[in-house]
Amino acid sequence: MAKRKAFEDSAAEQDSDVVSSLEESSSEDDYDEIRQEFEFFDPQSPWDFEGFKRLLRQLFDADATSFHLGAIADLILAQPLLGSTIKTEGNESDPHAVLTILNLKQHKKEPVIKDLISYIANRAATNPKLSPVKDLLNVENGTNVGLILTERWVNIATELIPPMYRMLQEEISWAVEEKEPYTFSHYLIVSKTYLAIPSMLDEQTNRPKKKMKPKATKGVDEGHSMYYFHPEDEVLERHATSFGGFDYIKQSAEGESDSKSTFHDFGIKQRGHLILIEAAKFEGALKEMETEFATSTTQPGNTIAPMDES
Repeated sequence: MAKRKAFEDSAAEQDSDVVSSLEESSSEDDYDEIRQEFEFFDPQSPWDFEGFKRLLRQLFDADATSFHLGAIADLILAQPLLGSTIKTEGNESDPHAVLTILNLKQHKKEPVIKDLISYIANRAATNPKLSPVKDLLNVENGTNVGLILTERWVNIATELIPPMYRMLQEEISWAVEEKEPYTFSHYLIVSKTYLAIPSMLDEQTNRPKKKMKPKATKGVDEGHSMYYFHPEDEVLERHATSFGGFDYIKQSAEGESDSKSTFHDFGIKQRGHLILIEAAKFEGALKEMETEFATSTTQPGNTIAPMDES
């Protein structure tokens, strides 16, 4: 059965089974509307295993090979009543999105959790803004951090994400009522951003430089314009104890960002991103997220596309 209730509650004035995505047409100002049905499901084995690995590979980007992604997927599937997926072709189809949480303290003996904790601590140490993260990752100091993992395909509108967070919050509450180990002191969200950096092609070809006109500049990082892959991260940051970006350990080759800027005068540099929130402040962040993304209108360009598995 699909998990529909939270979605219906968050979209009272629209069909709970259908969300419109907009596909950009050949005209810059005209768009063709595509009706696409999205359904929420619990994480379920065996259908979600490969899909989870693909989404995790996309989330951790260049550093995805640092982890046993299958082991992370197994941990997610071992707690089917916690977290949600979004699918378009029924229960046995591939997930287009996942949002879940892992108890770092509970799973501290799992090799893949040790790898995750070590990796996050290492990356947090490269950014002074993330110093609280490194301290809290010591599972022996009495804190209990819930690691939130969320990723989706580009056709998933941001408006679908608040219901997933709401369902997660409710499921955590139910688990705590059942005396399960999900009483967290903090939530740590793993995410990613990208920077618009000057293209090397300009210097190599001496072509005139043009001003980039991005859809929405969200901030500055390393002196470059920064953008969110997950727009809801900006809301979460307003309630965070700390947040910040970091370079991936496995950096792209020099000039590789230009391959992602064929139609722009800027290259793209992807970075990891962490957001740390006290559990007591999470409800406030969720309410603001639900308010900010209450509309059902998706943004131009949210079209179905395969993920890069390279």
